[in-house]
Amino acid sequence: MKLQRCFLFRAISVVILLSPVFSTNADDKTTLKTKAERPPIQLTERAKRLHKQCLVIHGHNDLPWALRENAGLSFDRIDLSKSQTQFHTDLPRLRAGGVGAQFWSAFVPAGLRFRHRAVQATMAQIDLIHRMVKRYPEHFEMVQTADDIEKIHAKGKIASMIGIEGGHSIDNSLGLLRYYYTQGVRYMTLTHSDTLDWADSATDKPKSNGLSPFGEEVVRTMNELGMLVDISHVSVATMKDSLRISKAPVIASHSSAYAIAKHPRNIPDDVLKLVKKNGGVIMVNFFSGFVVPESAKVTSHFLEARREMRKKYPNENDFDKAWSQWRAQHKMKQGTIHHALDHIVKVAGVDHVGLGSDFDGVSMLPKRLQDVSTYPYITQGLLDRGYSEEDIKKIMGENLIRALKEAERVAAEIRKTADSSE
Repeated sequence: MKLQRCFLFRAISVVILLSPVFSTNADDKTTLKTKAERPPIQLTERAKRLHKQCLVIHGHNDLPWALRENAGLSFDRIDLSKSQTQFHTDLPRLRAGGVGAQFWSAFVPAGLRFRHRAVQATMAQIDLIHRMVKRYPEHFEMVQTADDIEKIHAKGKIASMIGIEGGHSIDNSLGLLRYYYTQGVRYMTLTHSDTLDWADSATDKPKSNGLSPFGEEVVRTMNELGMLVDISHVSVATMKDSLRISKAPVIASHSSAYAIAKHPRNIPDDVLKLVKKNGGVIMVNFFSGFVVPESAKVTSHFLEARREMRKKYPNENDFDKAWSQWRAQHKMKQGTIHHALDHIVKVAGVDHVGLGSDFDGVSMLPKRLQDVSTYPYITQGLLDRGYSEEDIKKIMGENLIRALKEAERVAAEIRKTADSSE
Protein backbone atom coordinates (compact mmCIF):
# COMPACT_ATOMS: atom_id res chain seq x y z
CA MET A 1 0.00 0.00 0.00
CA LYS A 2 1.28 3.47 -0.91
CA LEU A 3 0.27 5.15 2.34
CA GLN A 4 1.99 2.50 4.41
CA ARG A 5 5.17 2.82 2.41
CA CYS A 6 4.92 6.54 2.38
CA PHE A 7 4.78 6.58 6.15
CA LEU A 8 7.90 4.44 6.16
CA PHE A 9 9.85 6.62 3.80
CA ARG A 10 8.46 10.03 4.56
CA ALA A 11 6.23 10.27 7.54
CA ILE A 12 8.60 12.37 9.44
CA SER A 13 9.65 14.22 6.46
CA VAL A 14 6.42 15.82 5.70
CA VAL A 15 5.63 19.31 6.87
CA ILE A 16 2.78 20.94 8.52
CA LEU A 17 0.08 22.93 7.22
CA LEU A 18 -0.10 26.64 7.08
CA SER A 19 2.94 26.95 9.20
CA PRO A 20 5.66 28.42 7.25
CA VAL A 21 5.56 32.02 7.67
CA PHE A 22 4.76 32.47 11.23
CA SER A 23 5.20 31.90 14.93
CA THR A 24 3.20 31.57 18.09
CA ASN A 25 3.32 35.30 18.76
CA ALA A 26 -0.01 35.60 16.99
CA ASP A 27 -2.63 38.13 17.90
CA ASP A 28 -5.22 35.85 16.31
CA LYS A 29 -7.55 35.10 19.19
CA THR A 30 -8.90 32.06 17.37
CA THR A 31 -5.60 30.25 17.93
CA LEU A 32 -6.05 30.56 21.69
CA LYS A 33 -9.39 28.79 21.86
CA THR A 34 -9.55 25.25 23.10
CA LYS A 35 -10.58 22.40 20.85
CA ALA A 36 -13.97 22.27 22.51
CA GLU A 37 -14.57 25.93 21.60
CA ARG A 38 -13.73 25.49 17.92
CA PRO A 39 -16.72 24.20 15.96
CA PRO A 40 -16.44 22.71 12.46
CA ILE A 41 -15.89 25.29 9.74
CA GLN A 42 -19.06 26.00 7.76
CA LEU A 43 -18.60 26.95 4.12
CA THR A 44 -20.37 30.21 3.22
CA GLU A 45 -21.35 31.66 -0.14
CA ARG A 46 -18.81 34.44 0.36
CA ALA A 47 -16.00 31.90 0.77
CA LYS A 48 -17.16 29.96 -2.29
CA ARG A 49 -17.13 33.12 -4.41
CA LEU A 50 -13.74 34.19 -3.13
CA HIS A 51 -12.23 30.75 -3.64
CA LYS A 52 -13.27 30.80 -7.29
CA GLN A 53 -11.44 34.10 -7.67
CA CYS A 54 -8.22 32.64 -6.25
CA LEU A 55 -5.54 30.99 -8.35
CA VAL A 56 -4.99 28.07 -6.01
CA ILE A 57 -1.43 26.74 -6.29
CA HIS A 58 -0.51 23.62 -4.39
CA GLY A 59 3.19 23.09 -3.72
CA HIS A 60 3.49 19.34 -3.14
CA ASN A 61 1.34 16.38 -4.20
CA ASP A 62 2.60 12.78 -4.21
CA LEU A 63 0.01 11.29 -6.53
CA PRO A 64 2.75 10.16 -8.98
CA TRP A 65 4.28 7.88 -6.35
CA ALA A 66 0.85 6.63 -5.32
CA LEU A 67 0.15 5.78 -8.95
CA ARG A 68 3.46 3.96 -9.23
CA GLU A 69 2.67 1.91 -6.13
CA ASN A 70 -0.90 1.08 -7.17
CA ALA A 71 -0.79 0.93 -10.96
CA GLY A 72 2.81 0.11 -11.84
CA LEU A 73 3.40 3.28 -13.90
CA SER A 74 0.37 2.46 -16.07
CA PHE A 75 -2.84 4.47 -16.54
CA ASP A 76 -4.74 1.49 -17.90
CA ARG A 77 -5.77 0.35 -14.40
CA ILE A 78 -6.61 3.75 -12.90
CA ASP A 79 -8.72 6.47 -14.51
CA LEU A 80 -8.18 9.77 -12.71
CA SER A 81 -11.26 11.26 -14.36
CA LYS A 82 -13.29 9.08 -12.02
CA SER A 83 -13.37 8.89 -8.23
CA GLN A 84 -10.30 7.11 -6.81
CA THR A 85 -11.00 6.80 -3.10
CA GLN A 86 -7.72 4.97 -2.45
CA PHE A 87 -5.98 8.28 -3.16
CA HIS A 88 -6.31 11.83 -1.84
CA THR A 89 -6.33 13.09 -5.43
CA ASP A 90 -8.39 12.61 -8.58
CA LEU A 91 -9.78 14.97 -11.19
CA PRO A 92 -13.29 15.39 -9.76
CA ARG A 93 -11.83 16.39 -6.39
CA LEU A 94 -9.15 18.62 -7.92
CA ARG A 95 -11.96 20.49 -9.64
CA ALA A 96 -14.07 20.59 -6.48
CA GLY A 97 -11.10 22.03 -4.62
CA GLY A 98 -10.58 24.72 -7.24
CA VAL A 99 -6.93 23.78 -7.81
CA GLY A 100 -5.47 26.02 -10.51
CA ALA A 101 -1.84 24.89 -10.49
CA GLN A 102 -0.02 21.91 -9.05
CA PHE A 103 3.56 20.91 -8.36
CA TRP A 104 3.59 17.14 -8.86
CA SER A 105 6.29 15.50 -6.76
CA ALA A 106 8.79 13.25 -8.54
CA PHE A 107 9.59 11.46 -5.28
CA VAL A 108 11.73 8.35 -5.07
CA PRO A 109 13.09 6.87 -1.81
CA ALA A 110 16.52 8.14 -0.83
CA GLY A 111 17.67 4.57 -0.19
CA LEU A 112 17.60 3.84 -3.93
CA ARG A 113 20.89 5.69 -4.29
CA PHE A 114 22.67 2.84 -2.54
CA ARG A 115 21.50 0.53 -5.33
CA HIS A 116 22.31 3.11 -8.03
CA ARG A 117 18.66 3.27 -9.00
CA ALA A 118 17.65 6.75 -7.82
CA VAL A 119 18.22 8.46 -11.18
CA GLN A 120 16.43 5.73 -13.13
CA ALA A 121 13.45 5.87 -10.77
CA THR A 122 13.34 9.68 -10.92
CA MET A 123 13.32 9.60 -14.72
CA ALA A 124 10.42 7.15 -14.58
CA GLN A 125 8.48 9.44 -12.23
CA ILE A 126 9.06 12.48 -14.45
CA ASP A 127 7.92 10.43 -17.43
CA LEU A 128 4.81 9.33 -15.53
CA ILE A 129 3.90 12.95 -14.77
CA HIS A 130 4.24 13.93 -18.43
CA ARG A 131 2.13 10.95 -19.49
CA MET A 132 -0.51 11.87 -16.93
CA VAL A 133 -0.70 15.40 -18.33
CA LYS A 134 -0.98 14.05 -21.90
CA ARG A 135 -3.58 11.50 -20.84
CA TYR A 136 -5.93 14.27 -19.66
CA PRO A 137 -5.17 17.23 -21.97
CA GLU A 138 -8.53 18.85 -21.26
CA HIS A 139 -7.57 19.12 -17.58
CA PHE A 140 -3.76 19.45 -17.40
CA GLU A 141 -1.07 21.43 -19.20
CA MET A 142 2.64 21.63 -18.46
CA VAL A 143 4.20 24.93 -17.38
CA GLN A 144 7.42 26.35 -18.76
CA THR A 145 7.41 29.81 -17.16
CA ALA A 146 5.54 31.54 -14.36
CA ASP A 147 3.48 33.45 -16.91
CA ASP A 148 2.21 30.12 -18.22
CA ILE A 149 0.51 29.42 -14.89
CA GLU A 150 -1.94 32.28 -15.29
CA LYS A 151 -2.46 31.60 -19.01
CA ILE A 152 -3.20 27.91 -18.45
CA HIS A 153 -5.50 28.70 -15.54
CA ALA A 154 -7.39 31.17 -17.73
CA LYS A 155 -8.08 28.28 -20.14
CA GLY A 156 -9.71 26.33 -17.33
CA LYS A 157 -6.87 23.83 -17.01
CA ILE A 158 -4.64 22.88 -14.09
CA ALA A 159 -1.15 24.24 -14.69
CA SER A 160 1.29 21.42 -13.96
CA MET A 161 4.88 21.60 -12.77
CA ILE A 162 7.32 19.07 -11.34
CA GLY A 163 9.22 19.15 -8.07
CA ILE A 164 12.03 16.68 -7.36
CA GLU A 165 11.92 15.60 -3.72
CA GLY A 166 15.50 15.04 -2.68
CA GLY A 167 18.95 15.81 -4.07
CA HIS A 168 19.74 12.10 -4.19
CA SER A 169 17.92 12.22 -7.54
CA ILE A 170 20.79 14.12 -9.20
CA ASP A 171 23.45 11.58 -8.13
CA ASN A 172 25.98 14.39 -7.49
CA SER A 173 25.63 15.60 -11.10
CA LEU A 174 24.98 19.22 -12.07
CA GLY A 175 24.41 17.99 -15.61
CA LEU A 176 21.46 15.91 -14.43
CA LEU A 177 20.12 18.90 -12.52
CA ARG A 178 20.20 20.96 -15.71
CA TYR A 179 18.53 18.17 -17.68
CA TYR A 180 15.71 17.89 -15.15
CA TYR A 181 14.97 21.57 -15.65
CA THR A 182 14.43 20.95 -19.38
CA GLN A 183 11.87 18.28 -18.41
CA GLY A 184 9.68 20.69 -16.43
CA VAL A 185 11.28 20.47 -12.98
CA ARG A 186 10.83 23.85 -11.33
CA TYR A 187 12.02 23.08 -7.81
CA MET A 188 14.24 20.56 -6.08
CA THR A 189 14.07 19.69 -2.39
CA LEU A 190 17.74 19.57 -1.43
CA THR A 191 17.39 16.44 0.71
CA HIS A 192 14.74 13.98 1.76
CA SER A 193 14.97 11.98 4.98
CA ASP A 194 18.67 11.11 4.59
CA THR A 195 21.75 13.30 4.74
CA LEU A 196 23.66 13.41 1.44
CA ASP A 197 27.32 13.91 0.64
CA TRP A 198 26.62 17.59 0.08
CA ALA A 199 23.57 18.53 2.21
CA ASP A 200 22.34 17.65 5.70
CA SER A 201 18.81 16.40 6.30
CA ALA A 202 16.59 17.44 9.20
CA THR A 203 16.05 13.78 10.12
CA ASP A 204 19.54 12.31 9.88
CA LYS A 205 23.03 12.90 11.26
CA PRO A 206 24.94 15.82 9.69
CA LYS A 207 27.99 15.45 7.45
CA SER A 208 28.64 18.98 6.20
CA ASN A 209 27.09 21.10 8.96
CA GLY A 210 24.79 22.48 6.28
CA LEU A 211 25.91 22.55 2.65
CA SER A 212 29.27 21.32 1.39
CA PRO A 213 31.08 23.36 -1.30
CA PHE A 214 29.38 21.17 -3.91
CA GLY A 215 26.05 21.79 -2.20
CA GLU A 216 26.62 25.51 -2.52
CA GLU A 217 27.30 24.99 -6.23
CA VAL A 218 23.99 23.11 -6.53
CA VAL A 219 22.16 26.16 -5.15
CA ARG A 220 24.00 28.50 -7.53
CA THR A 221 23.19 26.26 -10.48
CA MET A 222 19.52 26.25 -9.52
CA ASN A 223 19.62 30.05 -9.44
CA GLU A 224 21.16 30.05 -12.93
CA LEU A 225 18.38 27.81 -14.21
CA GLY A 226 15.48 29.61 -12.54
CA MET A 227 14.71 26.49 -10.50
CA LEU A 228 13.41 27.17 -6.98
CA VAL A 229 15.53 25.93 -4.08
CA ASP A 230 13.33 23.93 -1.70
CA ILE A 231 14.40 23.78 1.96
CA SER A 232 11.76 21.33 3.17
CA HIS A 233 13.34 18.25 4.79
CA VAL A 234 16.73 19.87 5.32
CA SER A 235 18.53 20.70 8.56
CA VAL A 236 18.43 24.19 10.01
CA ALA A 237 22.09 24.66 9.04
CA THR A 238 21.25 23.69 5.45
CA MET A 239 18.31 26.10 5.48
CA LYS A 240 20.56 28.95 6.58
CA ASP A 241 23.30 28.10 4.08
CA SER A 242 20.75 27.97 1.25
CA LEU A 243 19.28 31.33 2.23
CA ARG A 244 22.76 32.83 2.52
CA ILE A 245 23.82 31.67 -0.94
CA SER A 246 20.66 31.92 -3.03
CA LYS A 247 20.13 35.09 -5.02
CA ALA A 248 16.54 34.06 -5.76
CA PRO A 249 13.60 33.41 -3.45
CA VAL A 250 13.76 30.09 -1.62
CA ILE A 251 10.68 27.98 -0.89
CA ALA A 252 9.72 25.25 1.52
CA SER A 253 7.32 23.21 -0.60
CA HIS A 254 5.72 21.43 2.38
CA SER A 255 6.89 22.66 5.81
CA SER A 256 5.67 24.35 9.04
CA ALA A 257 6.41 26.26 12.23
CA TYR A 258 8.65 24.67 14.83
CA ALA A 259 7.46 27.14 17.46
CA ILE A 260 4.00 25.56 17.27
CA ALA A 261 4.87 21.88 16.75
CA LYS A 262 8.38 20.90 17.76
CA HIS A 263 9.49 18.56 15.02
CA PRO A 264 12.85 18.78 13.22
CA ARG A 265 10.99 18.93 9.90
CA ASN A 266 9.46 22.26 10.89
CA ILE A 267 11.02 25.67 10.44
CA PRO A 268 12.18 27.77 13.41
CA ASP A 269 11.35 31.44 13.78
CA ASP A 270 14.87 32.69 13.04
CA VAL A 271 14.77 30.94 9.66
CA LEU A 272 11.26 32.26 8.96
CA LYS A 273 12.64 35.77 9.36
CA LEU A 274 15.40 34.95 6.87
CA VAL A 275 12.79 33.64 4.43
CA LYS A 276 10.99 36.98 4.66
CA LYS A 277 14.22 38.84 3.94
CA ASN A 278 14.91 36.49 1.02
CA GLY A 279 11.44 36.98 -0.45
CA GLY A 280 10.68 33.26 -0.25
CA VAL A 281 7.52 31.27 0.46
CA ILE A 282 6.77 28.58 3.03
CA MET A 283 4.07 26.23 1.74
CA VAL A 284 2.19 24.44 4.48
CA ASN A 285 1.82 20.69 4.88
CA PHE A 286 -1.34 19.10 6.25
CA PHE A 287 0.14 15.98 7.89
CA SER A 288 -1.30 15.49 11.38
CA GLY A 289 2.17 14.53 12.60
CA PHE A 290 3.35 18.07 11.92
CA VAL A 291 0.19 20.07 12.53
CA VAL A 292 -0.87 18.75 15.94
CA PRO A 293 1.72 19.49 18.66
CA GLU A 294 1.11 16.20 20.49
CA SER A 295 1.47 14.25 17.26
CA ALA A 296 4.69 16.06 16.38
CA LYS A 297 6.19 14.71 19.60
CA VAL A 298 5.44 11.19 18.39
CA THR A 299 6.63 11.58 14.81
CA SER A 300 9.79 13.45 15.80
CA HIS A 301 11.20 10.11 17.00
CA PHE A 302 9.92 8.06 14.07
CA LEU A 303 12.97 7.75 11.83
CA GLU A 304 15.42 7.44 14.69
CA ALA A 305 13.37 4.64 16.26
CA ARG A 306 12.97 2.88 12.93
CA ARG A 307 16.68 3.00 12.16
CA GLU A 308 17.59 1.64 15.58
CA MET A 309 15.02 -1.11 15.25
CA ARG A 310 16.46 -2.10 11.88
CA LYS A 311 19.82 -2.64 13.53
CA LYS A 312 18.33 -4.57 16.41
CA TYR A 313 16.11 -6.85 14.30
CA PRO A 314 17.86 -7.82 11.04
CA ASN A 315 15.26 -10.52 10.43
CA GLU A 316 12.38 -8.96 8.47
CA ASN A 317 9.63 -10.80 10.36
CA ASP A 318 11.10 -9.84 13.73
CA PHE A 319 11.42 -6.25 12.59
CA ASP A 320 7.82 -6.09 11.35
CA LYS A 321 6.51 -7.40 14.65
CA ALA A 322 8.60 -5.02 16.75
CA TRP A 323 7.75 -2.07 14.53
CA SER A 324 4.03 -2.77 14.74
CA GLN A 325 4.30 -2.82 18.53
CA TRP A 326 6.17 0.51 18.53
CA ARG A 327 3.56 2.08 16.27
CA ALA A 328 0.74 0.82 18.51
CA GLN A 329 2.42 2.45 21.50
CA HIS A 330 3.06 5.75 19.72
CA LYS A 331 -0.22 6.84 18.17
CA MET A 332 -0.86 10.23 16.65
CA LYS A 333 -3.85 12.49 17.19
CA GLN A 334 -5.65 13.35 13.98
CA GLY A 335 -6.48 16.95 14.83
CA THR A 336 -8.69 19.26 12.78
CA ILE A 337 -8.33 21.97 10.18
CA HIS A 338 -8.05 24.41 13.10
CA HIS A 339 -4.69 22.88 14.06
CA ALA A 340 -3.51 23.57 10.54
CA LEU A 341 -4.81 27.12 10.52
CA ASP A 342 -3.05 27.74 13.81
CA HIS A 343 0.21 27.71 11.88
CA ILE A 344 -0.69 30.90 10.04
CA VAL A 345 0.64 33.44 12.49
CA LYS A 346 2.83 36.44 12.05
CA VAL A 347 6.60 36.27 11.73
CA ALA A 348 7.56 36.25 8.06
CA GLY A 349 4.23 37.79 7.09
CA VAL A 350 1.31 37.06 4.82
CA ASP A 351 3.42 37.66 1.71
CA HIS A 352 5.50 34.57 2.40
CA VAL A 353 3.11 31.67 2.95
CA GLY A 354 1.40 29.19 0.62
CA LEU A 355 -0.10 25.69 0.52
CA GLY A 356 1.83 22.41 0.30
CA SER A 357 -0.36 19.69 1.76
CA ASP A 358 1.66 16.57 0.82
CA PHE A 359 -1.55 14.81 -0.24
CA ASP A 360 -0.99 11.16 -1.19
CA GLY A 361 2.27 11.25 0.72
CA VAL A 362 1.03 11.11 4.31
CA SER A 363 -0.80 8.58 6.45
CA MET A 364 -3.06 10.89 8.48
CA LEU A 365 -4.75 14.20 7.77
CA PRO A 366 -6.75 16.56 10.00
CA LYS A 367 -10.52 16.56 9.85
CA ARG A 368 -11.85 18.78 7.04
CA LEU A 369 -8.56 18.37 5.14
CA GLN A 370 -8.96 14.80 3.95
CA ASP A 371 -8.27 15.36 0.23
CA VAL A 372 -7.76 17.92 -2.54
CA SER A 373 -11.45 18.87 -2.55
CA THR A 374 -11.13 20.63 0.82
CA TYR A 375 -9.20 23.78 -0.15
CA PRO A 376 -12.33 25.98 0.06
CA TYR A 377 -12.43 25.26 3.79
CA ILE A 378 -9.02 26.90 4.12
CA THR A 379 -10.42 30.00 2.42
CA GLN A 380 -13.35 29.93 4.83
CA GLY A 381 -11.10 29.40 7.83
CA LEU A 382 -8.93 32.35 6.86
CA LEU A 383 -11.99 34.55 6.41
CA ASP A 384 -13.24 33.44 9.85
CA ARG A 385 -9.91 34.54 11.33
CA GLY A 386 -10.13 37.99 9.82
CA TYR A 387 -7.77 37.73 6.84
CA SER A 388 -8.60 40.12 4.00
CA GLU A 389 -9.60 38.79 0.60
CA GLU A 390 -6.40 40.25 -0.87
CA ASP A 391 -4.23 38.42 1.66
CA ILE A 392 -6.10 35.14 1.12
CA LYS A 393 -5.41 35.37 -2.61
CA LYS A 394 -1.72 35.79 -1.81
CA ILE A 395 -1.70 32.70 0.42
CA MET A 396 -3.64 30.64 -2.11
CA GLY A 397 -1.18 31.20 -4.93
CA GLU A 398 -0.06 34.74 -5.70
CA ASN A 399 2.95 34.47 -3.39
CA LEU A 400 4.29 31.44 -5.22
CA ILE A 401 3.86 33.06 -8.64
CA ARG A 402 5.74 36.11 -7.41
CA ALA A 403 8.62 33.95 -6.11
CA LEU A 404 8.85 31.94 -9.33
CA LYS A 405 8.84 35.08 -11.46
CA GLU A 406 11.64 36.52 -9.34
CA ALA A 407 13.62 33.28 -9.69
CA GLU A 408 13.25 33.57 -13.47
CA ARG A 409 14.34 37.21 -13.36
CA VAL A 410 17.44 36.31 -11.33
CA ALA A 411 18.29 33.53 -13.80
CA ALA A 412 17.99 35.94 -16.73
CA GLU A 413 20.24 38.44 -14.95
CA ILE A 414 22.84 35.75 -14.26
CA ARG A 415 22.83 34.71 -17.92
CA LYS A 416 23.08 38.33 -19.03
CA THR A 417 26.08 38.94 -16.78
CA ALA A 418 27.75 35.74 -17.97
CA ASP A 419 27.23 36.69 -21.62
CA SER A 420 28.64 40.19 -21.15
CA SER A 421 31.77 38.83 -19.46
CA GLU A 422 32.64 36.50 -22.37
